[in-house]
Amino acid sequence: MRITVVGDVLLDVDINGAATRLSPDAPVPVVDVAGIRRRAGGAGLVATVLAQDGHDVTLVTALSDDDGASHLRRALAGVSVLTGEPLAPTPTKTRVRIGTHPMVRFDEGCAPAPVPSSTPAMLAAIASAEVVVVADYGRGITANTAIRATLAEVVGRTPVVWDPHPAGSEPVPGVAVVTPNLPEALASAKAGGLDPARTGPGEAAQHLREKWQSGAVLVTRGEHGAVLFEASGGTVAIPAPRTSVSDPCGAGDRLAGSLAVYLGLGLELPEAAARAVEDASAFLAKGGAAALPEAPGVSPAVELSSREPIRADSHIHDGVQLAQTIRDAGGTVVATGGCFDLLHAGHARTLAAARSMGDCLVVCLNSDESVRRLKGAHRPIVSVEDRAELLLALECVDAVVIFDEDTPEACLTGIRPDIWVKGGDYEPDELPEARVVAGWGGRCVTVPFHPARSTSGLAAALAKVS
Repeated sequence: MRITVVGDVLLDVDINGAATRLSPDAPVPVVDVAGIRRRAGGAGLVATVLAQDGHDVTLVTALSDDDGASHLRRALAGVSVLTGEPLAPTPTKTRVRIGTHPMVRFDEGCAPAPVPSSTPAMLAAIASAEVVVVADYGRGITANTAIRATLAEVVGRTPVVWDPHPAGSEPVPGVAVVTPNLPEALASAKAGGLDPARTGPGEAAQHLREKWQSGAVLVTRGEHGAVLFEASGGTVAIPAPRTSVSDPCGAGDRLAGSLAVYLGLGLELPEAAARAVEDASAFLAKGGAAALPEAPGVSPAVELSSREPIRADSHIHDGVQLAQTIRDAGGTVVATGGCFDLLHAGHARTLAAARSMGDCLVVCLNSDESVRRLKGAHRPIVSVEDRAELLLALECVDAVVIFDEDTPEACLTGIRPDIWVKGGDYEPDELPEARVVAGWGGRCVTVPFHPARSTSGLAAALAKVS
């Protein structure tokens, strides 16, 4: 199923260890650290769980360019990540556990954030999804006006499940179901004038459904299950299976994701909600978010081969091998192409944006002969070997494939990327490669063009000082 998750991403860090003694400096336990694990939280957890279930998942979010974001990108292997310009540091929540028991949590970068930007690719992913999950963690992505407008357009034809947050935005009218937990529902009902002492989950759900104009509200109640209130006026209590829980982290994310899948499969809401509650309980019984398997990575040998010196007659095999390895691991392969003669800031921004959409970036690079046919006898200024070496020096580029033809079609057929990215102000369907990429189910995406940054302009400026 093609699922788009819209929401705020957090970096969760688990420090696990044992405590057998007190510190001599203060009466506090000394934790002998056995392991440190970083994983995607918030909307990232929703996307990760759905991808591990085998769904085609795109995450529409905001990512910074700091160290925390680099850990998040690795943790989101298997998820196509679309993000706008970074506007705030990565929110990081570090939990220290003794055995299975949480001891303390440290929050960093969790101050209120400005509303993130959006891109056409992000909006297109929402519009084309079979189901949408909104995982609002109060970091502003759901306040973006373009994203809200796109969500408002799709609610009439696509199941949208909205998991709200007290610091987040109100759901757009018409979503299929909103999934607050009981404290959130009672707090919102109190703000609406209801007496919390006399308000049960059913009354709170009814109040919120009318306030949000949603199809239904599902109030989650932890070990007590959930209460569903539909537009028809019916209230359904959904019990949860008895489960031994050491850490409830991630239960709401699991429930929202499962609920969206079941609605996408055509189940009626009461049955979909009951199954989603069961899935959340089973998720916690297995250890919750902390017990999720590690994200698949690229083997060191493949990473090394994609960084070796470039030879036009052999490096295509490295790019193809890397792409196949990423696909086999359930990841998303991204490719882009061009001459990249005199690498400049516009190139760097396009390449970084492309890399953020998947788990590896392969650059299709015109050979010297190809550049001469396209640009004239005076080009390229930089040889193909140096151009490739400069590209591979960028952290966002994983492999370079050199081609001699005028177009990268044959090169693309070997790589078979999931996403083909180009910079420019045209529609993705207008790209000449669109037909080729669509042949294996891939899609084309454009990223914003950066004016006043071009190879020709840079060459002209250099000529004035030579």
